[in-house]
Amino acid sequence: MNYRIDKDILMATLASWDNFLRKRVSLIACGGTALTLLNVKASTKDIDFVVPVEKEHDYLVDILQKLGYVPFTDHGWRKEGGFVFDLYRGPRVFTTVLLDSPVEEGRNTLFQEFTFLYIGILNDYDLLISKLFRGNQTDIEDCLALIRHRGGNFDLPYFERRFRETASDNVVGEDRIIKNLEYFMRLIAEENTGGKS
Repeated sequence: MNYRIDKDILMATLASWDNFLRKRVSLIACGGTALTLLNVKASTKDIDFVVPVEKEHDYLVDILQKLGYVPFTDHGWRKEGGFVFDLYRGPRVFTTVLLDSPVEEGRNTLFQEFTFLYIGILNDYDLLISKLFRGNQTDIEDCLALIRHRGGNFDLPYFERRFRETASDNVVGEDRIIKNLEYFMRLIAEENTGGKS
């Protein structure tokens, strides 16, 4: 079995879901899924979407269950032999509660719109924040890759302010989360100075 999914296979799966929907559902890509849609990564092993509107999440899950998807993890749904789709209910990515709903204007970028499914990509700042809250090595490498991909179009002071504000709103492990930020900012500074501190 292939343990990674690329953009084409993912979008074909979502198009098939759209055929069974009769109401609008907004899916906002986050994590590695967002980076794959942004062409920062070729594929992802985790399929992560925020479903910010809770009634849309409940409706989508009901449809997926009728299509043979079963719970696989706390947030994950899987059809036998298929990929796991993590669908985060409300304005959160895994355990990170976002400051703003990803469906608010400017908080996501449209990737593709089907008849009923809206596929957006989480804004860069919340995307990095949610990955750095976990802070494993892959997450850190992904965050560095996104900043490189954006070139000079990334506002580090704004990112740091937003990160700290989000961390203060997320009670669990704030000190550890801030250490992730400080480590990441050191990596960025080293990269910008060619490794000279």
